[in-house]
Amino acid sequence: MFYSFKNDYSEGAHPKILNSLIESNLTQEEGYGNDTHTQNAIYKIKGLIDNKNIDIHLISGGTQTNLIAIGAFLKPYEACISANTGHIAVNETGAIEYTGHKVITVDSNDGKVTPNKIEEILNAYGNEHVVKPKLVYISNPTELGTVYTKNELKSLSEFCKSNNLILYADGARLGCALCVKDADLTLSDMCNFTDSFFIGGTKNGALLGEALVIKNDFLREDFRYHLKQKGALLAKGKLLGIQFEELFKDNLYFELANHSNIMANHLANGLKEANCEFLIDSPTNQIFPILENNLIEKLQEKFGFYVWKKINDTHSAIRLVTSWATKEEAVTEFINEVKK
Repeated sequence: MFYSFKNDYSEGAHPKILNSLIESNLTQEEGYGNDTHTQNAIYKIKGLIDNKNIDIHLISGGTQTNLIAIGAFLKPYEACISANTGHIAVNETGAIEYTGHKVITVDSNDGKVTPNKIEEILNAYGNEHVVKPKLVYISNPTELGTVYTKNELKSLSEFCKSNNLILYADGARLGCALCVKDADLTLSDMCNFTDSFFIGGTKNGALLGEALVIKNDFLREDFRYHLKQKGALLAKGKLLGIQFEELFKDNLYFELANHSNIMANHLANGLKEANCEFLIDSPTNQIFPILENNLIEKLQEKFGFYVWKKINDTHSAIRLVTSWATKEEAVTEFINEVKK
């Protein structure tokens, strides 16, 4: 048996989504997100957020969502601030820079952006000869699996408002962050403390799709024009609508995210019993154990994962990612292989 812990989108989609797609297959619907399924999904999400005065747009993927949203939100001379590990700074092939907007990175050991780090950037960029920092990009969870607590997000929000900055949150794995009890964070909090954020479906049981939430009135204006111009306004928009309709029916979205976290926690606890150390403490579905290089080579014969960072000549940190579909047997087998 070979099992991959490389990512949380190796599987297709939750059976309830597939069944719903089949059942609605021959039913005619309006296009471009005006179908009944998309409208019902938006209604459900607005209800969970408890805010009707927001716009929600369903977009196919995370990079596309970041590219369109940030490109639309910023003026030509404005830039965004991100942690040096941020997805837009590392893993999107310069998509944001391609729109003409500089990504200014700040060093972060835990993947988070703090008011102090933002203030350093604001002090360094203060005139018309350099770009103007305007948008703060965060991801929750971060690329290191860490999460912003409600208090941290509130503090960040207050700082951004006092400095006239846009706070935008990448939520590709948002479900996992919301299922961390110690974070004390809800969908309503995400909306209250940001100008815009998205709810990831691709990495939480959907075939594909992200739900972009825009609260700021100025940013909401004419956003569908940006979607159409960038090729994101799908004619068969119902295919996204059906998936989010199902994800937010009967609490499925949170059940799947919680399963991802539970499997990762089980994996982390088993590795701790085997005396493994970790690059960082992560409460979500990405964990980073530090292992001997020769052990890593042996594990790669049976498991897929990324070698994340060289620690020294004999040890490296690897990244293990669990998903909504991860079976406990696979987790147990990985732990047993390490213990052997």
